[in-house]
Amino acid sequence: MSKAMREAAEREVQRLEVEWRGVATRDDGWFDATVPCAPGTPPWPGDTPFSCGWTMRLADGASVNLSSVTMSPHVGTHADAPLHVQEGGRPSDAIPVQPFNGLVHVVDVRDVTGVITLDLLRERLRVEEPTRILLRTGASVAEGRFPDAWPWLDAAAAAQLAARGLRLLGTDAPSVDARESKSLDTHHALFDGGAQVLETLDLRDVTPGPYELRALPMRLQGLDAAPVRALLRPVR
Repeated sequence: MSKAMREAAEREVQRLEVEWRGVATRDDGWFDATVPCAPGTPPWPGDTPFSCGWTMRLADGASVNLSSVTMSPHVGTHADAPLHVQEGGRPSDAIPVQPFNGLVHVVDVRDVTGVITLDLLRERLRVEEPTRILLRTGASVAEGRFPDAWPWLDAAAAAQLAARGLRLLGTDAPSVDARESKSLDTHHALFDGGAQVLETLDLRDVTPGPYELRALPMRLQGLDAAPVRALLRPVR
């Protein structure tokens, strides 16, 4: 590379640095839809809650504060892996990233009791072949307690949507299936159709409509789920 080309490349890198420095300090409309992993976050009944311990402390004369955590990967906002419901299914480190990033439609189903049929969903989401859907059920542990029940998408509807291009179904509830379900048919329908599952969101301040979603499952190896930081930005 010639000196002139090198200097031009350096100027371009500096220009990008100045441009992105402004972006980093600007409120660009992102909303955090993540339920945090915290001592007070309700886990699924019987699952391992979040707890934090300290192996080193500055107050005790150590050079750093050093913490450790114990928790189920299903505490707070998380992505289920197929391994959660399938013997030999793909684990958490094999969850693809692309389905969790892009255009998503938030659908309000807070008034629904029980199963969400395909006809009901289509009444509220007039998109023929959605790629990503988030269900606002109003049954989020973000309220500080584990809900008794919540609406869930019918497994046959999930299978049909996945066959027509759905790649992500998310919910603010603790599960995409009913609380009392043992067969977890909606989980199976989604995974069998190539779609992913995002659970335990905080959608309390999110109105129905299209959003840009940025949600990255942590690459924890060999687990049945992965914690997620989920961000939404309205599509203008």
